[in-house]
Amino acid sequence: MSKTLTIFTPTYNRAHTLPRVYESLKSQTCKDFEWLVVDDGSTDGTETLVRSWIDEGVLPIRYIHKENGGLYTGYNAAYENIETELNVCVDSDDAMPEDAVEKIVDLWKTKGSKKYCGIIGLDIDMDTFEPIGGRFPDGMTECYFPELYARNIHRGDTKQVMRTDLMKEVAPQIGFPGEKNFNPVYMLLQVTDKYPLLVLNEPLCLVQYQVADSMSRNIFRQYLDSPRSFAKMRRLEMGLRHTTFGNRIRCAIHYVIELFISGCVKILDK
Repeated sequence: MSKTLTIFTPTYNRAHTLPRVYESLKSQTCKDFEWLVVDDGSTDGTETLVRSWIDEGVLPIRYIHKENGGLYTGYNAAYENIETELNVCVDSDDAMPEDAVEKIVDLWKTKGSKKYCGIIGLDIDMDTFEPIGGRFPDGMTECYFPELYARNIHRGDTKQVMRTDLMKEVAPQIGFPGEKNFNPVYMLLQVTDKYPLLVLNEPLCLVQYQVADSMSRNIFRQYLDSPRSFAKMRRLEMGLRHTTFGNRIRCAIHYVIELFISGCVKILDK
Protein backbone atom coordinates (compact mmCIF):
# COMPACT_ATOMS: atom_id res chain seq x y z
CA MET A 1 0.00 0.00 0.00
CA SER A 2 1.13 3.53 -0.73
CA LYS A 3 2.47 5.48 2.24
CA THR A 4 1.36 8.98 3.23
CA LEU A 5 4.78 10.40 4.13
CA THR A 6 8.32 10.26 2.80
CA ILE A 7 11.06 11.16 5.25
CA PHE A 8 14.08 12.10 3.17
CA THR A 9 17.64 12.55 4.37
CA PRO A 10 20.31 14.21 2.23
CA THR A 11 23.68 13.07 3.52
CA TYR A 12 27.38 13.54 2.86
CA ASN A 13 29.95 11.57 4.87
CA ARG A 14 27.67 11.19 7.87
CA ALA A 15 27.86 7.43 8.37
CA HIS A 16 28.73 8.18 12.00
CA THR A 17 25.44 10.03 12.65
CA LEU A 18 22.98 8.30 10.29
CA PRO A 19 22.26 5.51 12.81
CA ARG A 20 20.59 8.15 15.00
CA VAL A 21 18.05 8.81 12.24
CA TYR A 22 17.56 5.11 11.56
CA GLU A 23 16.96 4.16 15.19
CA SER A 24 14.42 6.96 15.63
CA LEU A 25 12.52 5.86 12.54
CA LYS A 26 12.44 2.25 13.71
CA SER A 27 10.79 3.47 16.91
CA GLN A 28 7.92 5.34 15.24
CA THR A 29 4.49 4.49 16.58
CA CYS A 30 3.00 5.00 13.10
CA LYS A 31 4.55 3.18 10.14
CA ASP A 32 2.79 5.17 7.42
CA PHE A 33 6.07 6.38 5.89
CA GLU A 34 9.12 5.43 3.88
CA TRP A 35 12.70 6.65 4.24
CA LEU A 36 14.58 8.06 1.27
CA VAL A 37 18.34 8.49 1.73
CA VAL A 38 20.02 10.76 -0.83
CA ASP A 39 23.78 10.23 -0.72
CA ASP A 40 25.65 13.26 -2.08
CA GLY A 41 28.77 11.36 -3.09
CA SER A 42 29.87 10.09 0.35
CA THR A 43 33.19 8.27 0.65
CA ASP A 44 32.87 7.01 4.23
CA GLY A 45 30.92 3.79 3.74
CA THR A 46 27.48 5.35 3.83
CA GLU A 47 26.20 3.17 1.00
CA THR A 48 27.27 -0.06 2.70
CA LEU A 49 25.64 1.05 5.93
CA VAL A 50 22.32 2.00 4.36
CA ARG A 51 22.17 -1.14 2.24
CA SER A 52 22.66 -3.21 5.39
CA TRP A 53 19.55 -1.55 6.82
CA ILE A 54 17.66 -2.23 3.62
CA ASP A 55 18.61 -5.91 3.98
CA GLU A 56 17.26 -5.91 7.53
CA GLY A 57 13.82 -5.18 6.11
CA VAL A 58 12.59 -3.33 9.19
CA LEU A 59 11.71 -0.15 7.28
CA PRO A 60 10.88 0.63 3.66
CA ILE A 61 14.09 2.38 2.60
CA ARG A 62 15.19 3.75 -0.76
CA TYR A 63 18.79 4.75 -1.38
CA ILE A 64 20.00 7.13 -4.09
CA HIS A 65 23.66 7.83 -4.77
CA LYS A 66 24.57 10.96 -6.70
CA GLU A 67 27.61 13.02 -7.57
CA ASN A 68 28.50 15.57 -4.92
CA GLY A 69 26.75 18.82 -5.64
CA GLY A 70 25.67 20.38 -2.37
CA LEU A 71 22.60 20.21 -0.17
CA TYR A 72 20.13 21.75 -2.59
CA THR A 73 20.95 19.16 -5.25
CA GLY A 74 20.09 16.49 -2.69
CA TYR A 75 16.69 18.11 -2.26
CA ASN A 76 16.30 18.19 -6.04
CA ALA A 77 17.00 14.46 -6.24
CA ALA A 78 14.56 13.80 -3.41
CA TYR A 79 11.70 15.74 -4.99
CA GLU A 80 12.34 13.98 -8.28
CA ASN A 81 11.86 10.60 -6.61
CA ILE A 82 9.26 11.14 -3.87
CA GLU A 83 5.87 9.62 -4.66
CA THR A 84 3.94 10.08 -1.40
CA GLU A 85 1.45 12.86 -0.67
CA LEU A 86 3.65 14.47 2.01
CA ASN A 87 7.38 14.73 2.60
CA VAL A 88 9.69 16.02 5.30
CA CYS A 89 13.46 16.39 5.49
CA VAL A 90 15.22 14.97 8.54
CA ASP A 91 18.91 15.81 8.46
CA SER A 92 21.57 13.13 8.73
CA ASP A 93 22.47 14.09 12.30
CA ASP A 94 18.93 14.52 13.65
CA ALA A 95 16.15 12.24 14.91
CA MET A 96 12.38 12.16 15.21
CA PRO A 97 10.39 11.70 18.42
CA GLU A 98 8.70 8.32 18.36
CA ASP A 99 5.23 9.81 17.85
CA ALA A 100 6.19 12.40 15.22
CA VAL A 101 4.88 10.49 12.19
CA GLU A 102 1.68 9.63 14.05
CA LYS A 103 1.05 13.30 14.83
CA ILE A 104 1.78 14.38 11.26
CA VAL A 105 -0.47 11.80 9.65
CA ASP A 106 -3.30 12.29 12.15
CA LEU A 107 -3.36 16.07 11.69
CA TRP A 108 -3.21 15.86 7.91
CA LYS A 109 -5.96 13.25 7.66
CA THR A 110 -8.12 15.33 10.01
CA LYS A 111 -7.53 18.87 8.74
CA GLY A 112 -5.35 18.66 5.64
CA SER A 113 -6.71 19.88 2.31
CA LYS A 114 -5.70 21.58 -0.93
CA LYS A 115 -6.00 24.85 0.98
CA TYR A 116 -2.76 24.08 2.83
CA CYS A 117 0.74 23.36 1.58
CA GLY A 118 1.57 21.20 4.57
CA ILE A 119 2.29 21.25 8.29
CA ILE A 120 4.79 23.14 10.42
CA GLY A 121 6.01 21.79 13.76
CA LEU A 122 8.77 22.34 16.29
CA ASP A 123 12.47 21.52 16.24
CA ILE A 124 13.71 20.47 19.68
CA ASP A 125 17.28 20.91 20.90
CA MET A 126 18.58 17.41 21.51
CA ASP A 127 20.67 18.52 24.48
CA THR A 128 18.19 20.74 26.34
CA PHE A 129 14.90 19.27 25.03
CA GLU A 130 13.62 22.82 24.58
CA PRO A 131 11.94 24.10 21.40
CA ILE A 132 14.43 26.10 19.35
CA GLY A 133 13.05 29.61 19.42
CA GLY A 134 10.18 28.60 21.70
CA ARG A 135 6.70 27.38 20.87
CA PHE A 136 4.25 28.93 18.44
CA PRO A 137 1.77 31.44 19.88
CA ASP A 138 -1.17 29.84 21.68
CA GLY A 139 -4.20 29.50 19.44
CA MET A 140 -2.27 29.72 16.16
CA THR A 141 -3.70 27.06 13.85
CA GLU A 142 -2.18 28.12 10.52
CA CYS A 143 0.48 30.48 9.22
CA TYR A 144 2.41 31.65 6.20
CA PHE A 145 6.00 30.58 6.74
CA PRO A 146 7.70 33.83 5.58
CA GLU A 147 5.74 35.80 8.17
CA LEU A 148 7.17 33.87 11.10
CA TYR A 149 10.58 35.52 10.81
CA ALA A 150 9.61 38.77 9.10
CA ARG A 151 6.96 39.62 11.71
CA ASN A 152 8.97 38.20 14.63
CA ILE A 153 6.31 35.58 15.40
CA HIS A 154 8.81 32.73 15.74
CA ARG A 155 12.51 33.10 14.94
CA GLY A 156 13.79 29.63 15.78
CA ASP A 157 14.18 26.56 13.61
CA THR A 158 11.00 24.73 12.63
CA LYS A 159 10.15 21.55 10.78
CA GLN A 160 8.06 21.77 7.62
CA VAL A 161 6.11 18.82 6.26
CA MET A 162 5.24 19.68 2.67
CA ARG A 163 2.80 18.57 0.01
CA THR A 164 4.87 16.78 -2.59
CA ASP A 165 2.86 17.99 -5.59
CA LEU A 166 3.57 21.62 -4.72
CA MET A 167 7.27 21.06 -4.14
CA LYS A 168 7.58 19.31 -7.49
CA GLU A 169 6.15 22.44 -9.11
CA VAL A 170 9.07 24.58 -7.93
CA ALA A 171 11.81 21.94 -8.22
CA PRO A 172 14.50 21.62 -9.35
CA GLN A 173 16.29 24.52 -7.75
CA ILE A 174 18.73 25.98 -10.27
CA GLY A 175 22.05 27.11 -8.84
CA PHE A 176 25.29 28.52 -10.18
CA PRO A 177 28.47 26.69 -11.30
CA GLY A 178 30.90 26.27 -8.43
CA GLU A 179 28.40 27.35 -5.76
CA LYS A 180 27.17 24.48 -3.58
CA ASN A 181 25.82 26.51 -0.64
CA PHE A 182 22.43 27.46 -2.06
CA ASN A 183 19.90 26.92 0.73
CA PRO A 184 16.94 24.76 -0.41
CA VAL A 185 14.64 27.01 1.63
CA TYR A 186 14.50 28.86 -1.71
CA MET A 187 11.96 26.30 -2.92
CA LEU A 188 10.12 26.25 0.39
CA LEU A 189 9.59 30.02 0.35
CA GLN A 190 8.00 29.92 -3.08
CA VAL A 191 5.33 27.47 -1.93
CA THR A 192 4.74 28.75 1.60
CA ASP A 193 4.24 32.31 0.38
CA LYS A 194 1.24 31.11 -1.66
CA TYR A 195 -0.36 28.64 0.76
CA PRO A 196 -0.57 28.54 4.57
CA LEU A 197 0.76 25.71 6.73
CA LEU A 198 -1.21 23.93 9.43
CA VAL A 199 0.46 24.62 12.78
CA LEU A 200 1.34 21.63 14.93
CA ASN A 201 2.70 22.99 18.21
CA GLU A 202 4.47 19.71 18.94
CA PRO A 203 8.03 18.37 18.57
CA LEU A 204 8.66 16.83 15.15
CA CYS A 205 12.45 16.73 15.08
CA LEU A 206 15.31 16.44 17.58
CA VAL A 207 18.22 18.59 16.43
CA GLN A 208 21.89 18.59 17.33
CA TYR A 209 24.16 20.87 15.33
CA GLN A 210 27.49 19.50 14.18
CA VAL A 211 29.85 22.37 15.02
CA ALA A 212 32.57 21.49 12.55
CA ASP A 213 30.57 21.12 9.36
CA SER A 214 26.96 22.20 9.72
CA MET A 215 25.52 24.60 7.16
CA SER A 216 24.37 27.09 9.77
CA ARG A 217 27.71 27.19 11.59
CA ASN A 218 29.60 28.25 8.45
CA ILE A 219 27.24 30.92 7.18
CA PHE A 220 29.84 33.67 6.66
CA ARG A 221 32.12 31.41 4.66
CA GLN A 222 29.10 30.47 2.57
CA TYR A 223 28.44 34.14 1.77
CA LEU A 224 31.90 34.24 0.21
CA ASP A 225 31.68 30.83 -1.45
CA SER A 226 28.21 31.24 -2.99
CA PRO A 227 27.43 34.96 -3.37
CA ARG A 228 25.25 34.62 -6.48
CA SER A 229 23.15 31.99 -4.74
CA PHE A 230 22.60 34.25 -1.74
CA ALA A 231 21.79 37.16 -4.05
CA LYS A 232 19.18 35.05 -5.80
CA MET A 233 17.68 34.16 -2.43
CA ARG A 234 17.50 37.82 -1.40
CA ARG A 235 15.83 38.74 -4.65
CA LEU A 236 13.15 36.14 -4.01
CA GLU A 237 12.65 37.38 -0.44
CA MET A 238 12.18 40.95 -1.63
CA GLY A 239 9.25 39.84 -3.76
CA LEU A 240 7.40 37.73 -1.19
CA ARG A 241 3.83 38.71 -0.41
CA HIS A 242 3.94 37.67 3.23
CA THR A 243 6.80 39.78 4.49
CA THR A 244 7.36 43.31 5.76
CA PHE A 245 8.76 46.52 4.30
CA GLY A 246 11.61 46.35 6.80
CA ASN A 247 12.55 42.85 5.72
CA ARG A 248 12.51 43.92 2.07
CA ILE A 249 14.97 46.70 2.89
CA ARG A 250 17.21 44.27 4.78
CA CYS A 251 17.19 41.85 1.85
CA ALA A 252 17.89 44.65 -0.62
CA ILE A 253 21.01 45.65 1.31
CA HIS A 254 22.23 42.05 1.43
CA TYR A 255 21.41 41.67 -2.25
CA VAL A 256 23.65 44.56 -3.27
CA ILE A 257 26.50 43.39 -1.03
CA GLU A 258 26.35 39.87 -2.43
CA LEU A 259 26.36 41.17 -6.01
CA PHE A 260 29.56 43.08 -5.24
CA ILE A 261 31.12 39.98 -3.65
CA SER A 262 30.26 37.92 -6.70
CA GLY A 263 31.74 40.49 -9.07
CA CYS A 264 28.43 40.95 -10.86
CA VAL A 265 28.05 44.37 -12.49
CA LYS A 266 24.36 43.99 -13.24
CA ILE A 267 21.29 42.78 -11.39
CA LEU A 268 20.69 39.05 -11.64
CA ASP A 269 17.86 38.36 -14.05
CA LYS A 270 17.36 34.73 -13.04
